[in-house]
Amino acid sequence: MKRCLLLLVCVALLCLGCGGEKGTFINIATGGTAGTYYPIGGAIADILNKSGMNAAAQSTGASVANINMLRDKQVELAIVQNDITYYAVNGQEMFEEKVEGLSAITSLYPETCQFVTRQDSGITDISQLKGKRVAVGAAGSGAEANARQILAAYGLTYDDVDEQFLSFAESAYALKDQTVDAAFVTAGFPTAAVQDVASQNPINVLTIDDAHLAALSQKYPFYSKIVIPANTYAGQTTDVQSVSVMAVLVANDKVDAKVGEQIATALFDNLDKLQAAHSAAKNISKENARAGIDFLKLNEGAAKVLK
Repeated sequence: MKRCLLLLVCVALLCLGCGGEKGTFINIATGGTAGTYYPIGGAIADILNKSGMNAAAQSTGASVANINMLRDKQVELAIVQNDITYYAVNGQEMFEEKVEGLSAITSLYPETCQFVTRQDSGITDISQLKGKRVAVGAAGSGAEANARQILAAYGLTYDDVDEQFLSFAESAYALKDQTVDAAFVTAGFPTAAVQDVASQNPINVLTIDDAHLAALSQKYPFYSKIVIPANTYAGQTTDVQSVSVMAVLVANDKVDAKVGEQIATALFDNLDKLQAAHSAAKNISKENARAGIDFLKLNEGAAKVLK
């Protein structure tokens, strides 16, 4: 009997869920360890822990996997690209059905789409990827969708390239070993995987020119123009024009208004700690908190903080 009572108490404590009390447990889905989500997610967890919650960040397959984990109530928070969130709430692309119950805590920072080659490959333009071995991101990932859409803007499909479904870290290894000719990542810059390659081999980060950028943005309105400044990576001596999507901190309906307010308050009261986690986080601000998420409702508690 005592054992049953103890079990009931433990279950009750676990089921307090997101009621906003001290001890609230928040699982945060991030991405691969060579990307940007992982260090920023870790910083978010640290901030929440110091604000009276119990939070843990975990490495995942990133945006698409994170939406599925939110849907299945495996995590309470996740960092997700805004385009993938758009597909989820509308039941498009890789989501056959609409994913219900999602809300935004805040937009975070722009994530830049980056096609990277070694200089010794001779590839200097996306159009030259025809017939080449291209790492396009993990299968079904947000980055993979971006790669497919950008290639299509240049008139290329997977029938025209030898696509390799690799994580960012795997892509970096493959590019260094010359088992692929180009690698694609979508992440805040500088991206660890790209830095890894550039530290050992001169690289090219391929430009998306104005004409292709306009065509891409017209078809997919969640893309925005962005410039990767010269010297972001070793040997990159000129600015590179590309496109970006937004990273968003997304919650499911386990996060009520009270906890949403606690989370948003903790993050914006500790922006310096968040921004210290990765240079991409320097773009996080209240002014940009609603950027790129017009299609997604805000958590009611977070909305109070962002007024």
